[in-house]
Amino acid sequence: MACHRLVAFLLVLGFAFSASAAQGPEFKGGVFDPPRAAPDFALKGSDGSDLRLSKFRGKVIALGFGYTFCPDVCPTTLADLAQARKKLGAAGKHLQVVYVTVDPERDTPERLRAYLDVFDKTFVGATGTPEQLSQVRKAYGISVAKQVFEGSSAAYLLHHSSFVYLIDRAGNLRMLSPFGRSAGDIVNDVKMLLKE
Repeated sequence: MACHRLVAFLLVLGFAFSASAAQGPEFKGGVFDPPRAAPDFALKGSDGSDLRLSKFRGKVIALGFGYTFCPDVCPTTLADLAQARKKLGAAGKHLQVVYVTVDPERDTPERLRAYLDVFDKTFVGATGTPEQLSQVRKAYGISVAKQVFEGSSAAYLLHHSSFVYLIDRAGNLRMLSPFGRSAGDIVNDVKMLLKE
C-alpha cells in the first residue's frame, strides 16, 4: 500500500510542477498540459438512472472516487467540495460533483444517494458491477487495496487514491486536486475554468 501512496504522491507532485510551469500562479491544482478528453463511462446513478459522465457536458465536473463506509478521507473530501460549491454562490450551479464508488459490494444507488445528500443534494454518485468499476478506475489511474479485519470477511476498509479530477465544460481533464486541498483552492480553480 505504501507503494501505491508513493506513486500517487509522485503523480500529484508531477502535476503540481506542470501547473507551475504551464499556468503560473493562477491554478492551485496540478494541471494537465495539454488537456485531454476525460474518459467517458456508463454506470448506475445514485438516482437509479443510467449515468454517463458526458451527461454533464457544459458544466465543470469534480470527479472523485470513494465509498460510503470510508471513515475519514471521503467525508473530508465531500465536505470540502460542498463548501466550495456553496462559496461559488450562484456559479455553484455550474459545478457538478460526481462520486464513483470503489465499493460495489456495499454501495447501492440508494445508499450512495442517502450518503451524498448529507453533503449536498446535487452531488451524484455512481456504481456498477465490479468489472465496470474496475475499467473506470483503470481509465483514471485509481488504485484500491482491501484491508479485511481478522475474523470477519464482511468488515473491511478500502485504501484508495484520494485525488479529485476537475473536468472542464468541454469534457477535458484539466486539473488534479490532491487530498487536503482547501475549498478556497477548489473555488479558485473552478472559477478559472468557468471563465473559459
